[in-house]
Amino acid sequence: MDDAEIVRRIGELADQEHRLERAHEGGGRSPEETDELRRIEVTLDQCWDLLRQRRARRAAGQDPEEVTTRPGEVVENYRQ
Repeated sequence: MDDAEIVRRIGELADQEHRLERAHEGGGRSPEETDELRRIEVTLDQCWDLLRQRRARRAAGQDPEEVTTRPGEVVENYRQ
């Protein structure tokens, strides 16, 4: 997956996330919808992390194709 595909995927996931949030602004989300929202959030974090890894490798003169998607448990525990 190249940078443009990652950015496109981020946009798709963000759209899904916003649709789910808007659909239940007053609460009342089902357990399945809560799980789906959480899955989207984790996948978004993974995509952003992958994009950052690729950019960092490119800036360091290394091959961005050598990065891998880190597990959700890893990217979710990064400090902001």
